[in-house]
Amino acid sequence: MAPHSPIICKPTPWFLYRALIMLVMFGVFAAYFYYDGSVGYRKKNKVFYLHESFKAAGNQFSDMMNANGDLTKNEWEKHAGSQTVNFPSDQSILPKNLETPMPWPDILHDYERMKPLQWNQLWLEYSGEHGYPSSPIEQAYGARKIQEQWVFVYICSALTLIAAWILIRTSRSSVIADETGITTHRGLKVPYSALKTLDLRKWESKGLAYIDYEGTDGSGRLRIDGLTYGGFKKEQGAPAEQLMKTIRDHFSGEIIEYTEITTETAADDSNSETQS
Repeated sequence: MAPHSPIICKPTPWFLYRALIMLVMFGVFAAYFYYDGSVGYRKKNKVFYLHESFKAAGNQFSDMMNANGDLTKNEWEKHAGSQTVNFPSDQSILPKNLETPMPWPDILHDYERMKPLQWNQLWLEYSGEHGYPSSPIEQAYGARKIQEQWVFVYICSALTLIAAWILIRTSRSSVIADETGITTHRGLKVPYSALKTLDLRKWESKGLAYIDYEGTDGSGRLRIDGLTYGGFKKEQGAPAEQLMKTIRDHFSGEIIEYTEITTETAADDSNSETQS
């Protein structure tokens, strides 16, 4: 029999694309959580406490009007000038460049604009000018919540590295079947004489085959993944099928294949048992 050319099954574009998608996905998640933990949540907290100051200013203006009967402009401006945004003492949940104490925004010092007691309208104007959301978060993020984002950063970063490692390792590997034996994607060369059992029960459905081997260099089980290495596309010559054909041509051990029992076969077996 004329020698066959080695069958070399390289990683399929399908698998590499999937690994690349996982790499990008975990990388985006890591960046997303990093932004929230270092910047995003802190900014949202700042906006939350600024919004609370507008609410407090509205309530205080109303209370002073009721207490004094007729609150004057000077009285309000003096009061507003002595007020600061009520930020918490824990600076870890606030923007790093935030200078405290922060006076109330100038718009809250304006007696005429505060007089209609519509602080929410003043907030819409102020937030629009400064690029803040018109509807802040309902509750400030605590230090624990921010720390959780960093935990997710570490997890997603680790998964990104794993995906990158799998992508690089797989892209540089291949499965080879030549005249002497099989070389796995990990570089292990096993001669055909060492192959004992070929399990093809998942080959048709999942493109997976398992080969038990035992020889002078050791024993174990090989996993042949046709979907990852070679593929089954006919327009590309179905490299995985060519690989399996080469293996079977040189295989002399036990072959285990999936056999579907049809209704007709079952009926024949039943009749045979009845006649006997």
